[in-house]
Amino acid sequence: MESLDTIRKIVQDSEALLITAGAGMGVDSGLPDFRGNEGFWRAYPPLAKLGISFEQMANPEWFEKDPALAWAFYGHRLHLYRATTPHEGFQILLGLAENKKNNYFVFTSNVDGQFQKAGFNEEKIYEIHGSIHYLQCLYNCTDDIWPNEEDVEVDMEKFRALRYPHCRHCGQVARPNILMFGDWGWNPKRAAKQEQRYNEWLEANRDKKMAIVEIGAGTAIPTVRMEGERIAAQFPKATLIRINPREYQIDKTLGFSLPMGGLEGIKAIASSPTDYSR
Repeated sequence: MESLDTIRKIVQDSEALLITAGAGMGVDSGLPDFRGNEGFWRAYPPLAKLGISFEQMANPEWFEKDPALAWAFYGHRLHLYRATTPHEGFQILLGLAENKKNNYFVFTSNVDGQFQKAGFNEEKIYEIHGSIHYLQCLYNCTDDIWPNEEDVEVDMEKFRALRYPHCRHCGQVARPNILMFGDWGWNPKRAAKQEQRYNEWLEANRDKKMAIVEIGAGTAIPTVRMEGERIAAQFPKATLIRINPREYQIDKTLGFSLPMGGLEGIKAIASSPTDYSR
């Protein structure tokens, strides 16, 4: 495949690597991507019975009116992410990044912490929607954000959290430091520091050959797709490589696309995947 050879050469010759990742990045690790109500309800049958969609459930109002339900949802996800082993593609990407003298950055909408778990440098990750592994006060009694080290106990049959986190300052309900739908209470302090480091990295690499590898970023919430397209359009030596099994369309002036799943696509762009996988 001529384009695949071209893509491999772009990745190999690049001096900087920008990894942009959406929910599709975790599918090969066995994580749900909540694509549409059908997929979401398959993962959460109790919410199907209640007729609650992902967009409705991922709303901070639940922490006020029914924290046991809110933390059943986020507590289950927390257990799931803690128990999940990142798939082989993470190690391949990390190997590619190390091959660039660690001149890389990760821009992701995922809140699961899988990049950190796979060994990527915490200082080189921008989690634009925050992280489930950090907590904040629901009522913002302070601007403190702290690691979520609590064990959230969930009764899956009743879909209720039996024990859930509280603010370590005021004792009120704590919530994940995640940007939700209709969310005016999210504390963006941690993400803002990540954004600053990200922007500094971009500026330092503005004139270098940059490969932008986008994995599993859909069009429903297009933030990740738009960021890769923005960099590819504005940076003179940047090329976007879009890996997506369904929504793989791309402006050919910006780069190339591969109609593949995340792991398959990552293996395809690495000229010798076994050199990087460990």
